[in-house]
Amino acid sequence: MKNMLNWFEIPVSDFERGKKFYETIFTCNIPAMDFGGLKMGMFPTDEGKVGGALCCGPDYKPSMNGSLIYLNANPDLNDVLNKVESAGGKIIQAKKQISPDYGYMALFVDSEGNRMALHSNN
Repeated sequence: MKNMLNWFEIPVSDFERGKKFYETIFTCNIPAMDFGGLKMGMFPTDEGKVGGALCCGPDYKPSMNGSLIYLNANPDLNDVLNKVESAGGKIIQAKKQISPDYGYMALFVDSEGNRMALHSNN
């Protein structure tokens, strides 16, 4: 079976604030695009791999109750998690081991109010 995740979109109410938050915690550049009133910030990805974007528009509402997306924070999710609060987010579950085979996870709320997760092997 193929990877079930093909694309993801994280809603933001303040595009620049959300973009800055994710650029800060992942130490990356998120290029912005405007699609006729829908602002999107594309997460970096290798060609042919799963990708995603920050999305700001009338149909995008941040939530603590929606789907939970686990973002790749390898090699150690603490490298990303340690930047969450200073970037404007909140840690709601510290790093914990899922199992020796499945690695580690943590939960946080981003600058826009979305509940998100991190995963790493170590």
